[in-house]
Amino acid sequence: MSQSTGPTAESVAEPRPWRRALTWLLFLGPFFFASYGFATWASSQRTEVGFILFAWEQHIPLLPWSIVPYWLIDLLYGVSLLLCTTRRQLDTHAWRLLLTQLIAVACFLLFPLRCTFERGEVSGAFGWMFAALMSFDQPYNQAPSLHIALLVVLLEPYLRAVPRACQALVVAVALLIGVSVLTTWQHHFFDVPTGLWLGCFVLWVFPTDARSPLRRATRHRERARWRLALAYATTALAVGGLAVYAGGGWLWLLWLSGALALVAVIYLLLDADAFEKRDDGSLPLAIRCLLGPYLLCAWLNSRWWTRQLALADPVTAGVLLGRLPTAAEGQRLGIAAIIDVCAELPGPTPALRHVVIPMLDLLPPSLEQVERASAAIAEELAAGPVLVCCALGLARSALVTAAWLLRAGIHATPEEAVAQVRKARPAVVLGRAQIDLLRRWQQQYLQAKP
Repeated sequence: MSQSTGPTAESVAEPRPWRRALTWLLFLGPFFFASYGFATWASSQRTEVGFILFAWEQHIPLLPWSIVPYWLIDLLYGVSLLLCTTRRQLDTHAWRLLLTQLIAVACFLLFPLRCTFERGEVSGAFGWMFAALMSFDQPYNQAPSLHIALLVVLLEPYLRAVPRACQALVVAVALLIGVSVLTTWQHHFFDVPTGLWLGCFVLWVFPTDARSPLRRATRHRERARWRLALAYATTALAVGGLAVYAGGGWLWLLWLSGALALVAVIYLLLDADAFEKRDDGSLPLAIRCLLGPYLLCAWLNSRWWTRQLALADPVTAGVLLGRLPTAAEGQRLGIAAIIDVCAELPGPTPALRHVVIPMLDLLPPSLEQVERASAAIAEELAAGPVLVCCALGLARSALVTAAWLLRAGIHATPEEAVAQVRKARPAVVLGRAQIDLLRRWQQQYLQAKP
């Protein structure tokens, strides 16, 4: 789900880990067939296994030739391990493959589904490939589609390995493989988006260039975190329950339910970096797929609450406070840089300098985050006007703008700094708790300076 950016110092200096790749392959190959076969056997022992089928799926044709791209993923699976050029790349990729398998098999055992299409015997040049498939693959192990989930995971090493000019071909082959799960009558449609979500989830758990967000998990004690996590989790359960109860097209609500559940985990155990916002203000494709409905709701919410407000308001000469802009809006503001403290929404602005200090919405930032953001404002202001922004431009960004006013010596007390920010943007939401936080930051970072 990411693209190659050329060789790194690590990839040049470190020899390709062939032996380790073969060791992983010797483990993952047998484990794949053993675990997949066990799940198939377990489902076959049940007296009744349900299915999820939309009426329109009856019109999906059986295309015998599509068994070729369907089988192709087995070859791509094995070769992908050999494409990794560093030990880190290899281990990350291998752990992704293993986690995908473990989660998919757990779902097959807990929520077994079957495919209702009766293909019968396929004759002709591709008949033997169908026969080989049916020799070990029964109409179980449906959702999430392991085929689709693995395909998502396999994309990265291939996109990284091939020249940029060939990446479109890689994506085209991947799409052909993805469609083949339907045109070989191996899966129902429901299995495809659930498999896609699983693949993206695994990419989130094992990111390419960073530590797993789960390794930063900690038990936070703040009541605000618990309240927000509970609110998201409760909503996720309610939405998921409605999707299961209503069925049909309502099943798409499972996407929203999964997104809200993941946000609940971020608030309860993780931090703002779990959204994996990049330095240019964008979000990885995997995150956008995982959290798509949540991101849409958050964006609509930001536009609704700021519909009668200016995009940005000047606090002092050269410093504007406002909501996260689009690239076009950023150009119209006439700024040189953006200080972005919004963790949950993408806001890439390619033509502008973009400094990201992600903070969780509705939670007080740490003193270190306030220090980084206020220092960034001071640094970027030297090169031209800056916009300090978050989703609404009313809380997180307002707080760090007030901190910059103190850093710059424009005001001596948090109360005065907050008053100026409120005067510039009257809808700003800063109260006693934020003023106390600014005072603690002032004592720790400003008054402690010689």
